[in-house]
Amino acid sequence: MKNEISILIPTYNDVCVDLVKALTRQCEAVSGLQFEILVADDGSTDAEVIRQNSYINNIYRCKYILREENTGRACIRNWLAQQARHEWLLFIDSHMAVCKDDFITEYLDAEGDVVYGGYVVKGDPLQLKGNLRYIYEKKAEPFHTAEQRACSPYQDFHTSNFMISRKLFVNHPLDVRFRYYGYEDVLFGKQLQRANVPIDHIPNPLAFDRFEDNAHFVAKTEEGLRTLHAFQNDLKGYARMLHVVSQLDKHPLVRRLFLWMYRKRKNSWRASLCGPSPSLLVFKLYKLGYFLELS
Repeated sequence: MKNEISILIPTYNDVCVDLVKALTRQCEAVSGLQFEILVADDGSTDAEVIRQNSYINNIYRCKYILREENTGRACIRNWLAQQARHEWLLFIDSHMAVCKDDFITEYLDAEGDVVYGGYVVKGDPLQLKGNLRYIYEKKAEPFHTAEQRACSPYQDFHTSNFMISRKLFVNHPLDVRFRYYGYEDVLFGKQLQRANVPIDHIPNPLAFDRFEDNAHFVAKTEEGLRTLHAFQNDLKGYARMLHVVSQLDKHPLVRRLFLWMYRKRKNSWRASLCGPSPSLLVFKLYKLGYFLELS
């Protein structure tokens, strides 16, 4: 079992006090464990969020670091790794929740220099009936088991819940060109594959139980598609959307017809996705059309 760990949580306009408390309780229960929890606020603009997160400084071995400038998803994680004192780094996104009593010990017992634990989708289906993010994640959940992820270990990797040796991460940092939402973790998986660094996939999930409203999720999806478009040459073979587009490019007439249909319907599709009864099929079509129109 490992005897030291730095838990690193990047956050932006998100209260994560409960997450930090839950992680602290589990770390304190492990005899002899040297640990720290560093929460780096990447330039939050919500004063109430900052006020609440400041309480983290009162929790044993925890530190809340407020940074004035928003540097982006890759840069803030690289910075956290540089601040860490311990040999093992556990990166956790601030919107996740602990759902296993042995979450920390599972990682301490895990083998390998890079270990990804995955996530599960929680929430009341009745209350979340019309929430697009919940519907989307719940539909995809069966494909994110440890067994499924191990089939494509580098493509099915996310930075929301993974452990890595500090030395390895410092030698292979995230690409700081990725300032905006999406795909910095996908390129990181590609970097690790090219360096012949294996990723071990284990069933040690965190819970995904907070879901933005439909309008915010659609806007976030559009931002991710713009990121993918900007870095498509770097991400070939690692993003499913690029594979779909490459197949569509073999049929120029079909591509033109689909774009014509998208342009006629995109406003109504977007409105329906932001409304109370979104459709996953419309979501898939909208994403494809949005990406194609960027080209």
